[in-house]
Amino acid sequence: MTTEAVSRREQVLATAADLFAARGFHGVSVAEIGAACGISGPALYKHFPSKDAILAEMLVAISEELLGVGRERVADAADGEAAVRALVAWHVDFALRRRPLIVVQDRDWESLPPDAREQVRTLQRAYVDVWAGALRRVHRGLRTDRARAMAHAAFGLINSTPHSALVPEPQMRELLTGMALSALGVGPA
Repeated sequence: MTTEAVSRREQVLATAADLFAARGFHGVSVAEIGAACGISGPALYKHFPSKDAILAEMLVAISEELLGVGRERVADAADGEAAVRALVAWHVDFALRRRPLIVVQDRDWESLPPDAREQVRTLQRAYVDVWAGALRRVHRGLRTDRARAMAHAAFGLINSTPHSALVPEPQMRELLTGMALSALGVGPA
């Protein structure tokens, strides 16, 4: 695939995320996505076979990115607390930079084709387990189910950014990071 084709695919995914976040998956047509990208709706099919395929690639790709970077952050951490801090910093950064994707993931989950939904679920479970493992290193004796619940609670807090970002981004980053670390029982570095 050429660089231009990759760039166009990335443009389509980013544009579709913005449109889906604003109007919902079912509220946006292929022609509207194409027009927003400066191409015709039919030309969009050169890059993606369907609107469902756009949604599937979008949500699978973000799940792969969250998991991949999460694993890297934990591997690079000196101890459990450093791992949790690194995970929180990564997820807060992702949530603040990619707000439309969080809205789409939350609202349009049911619109995913079944095979993509299962792939996203599998990736998300693995991401939760990365967090749970780091939390269990910090809180000795913490049961896995409780560590997973703590991770989900932190995601809920951090992923509220599309609805709660009422202050400038630097202050929001500091607020989310502090609240998440506190909720997870980890102090600042």
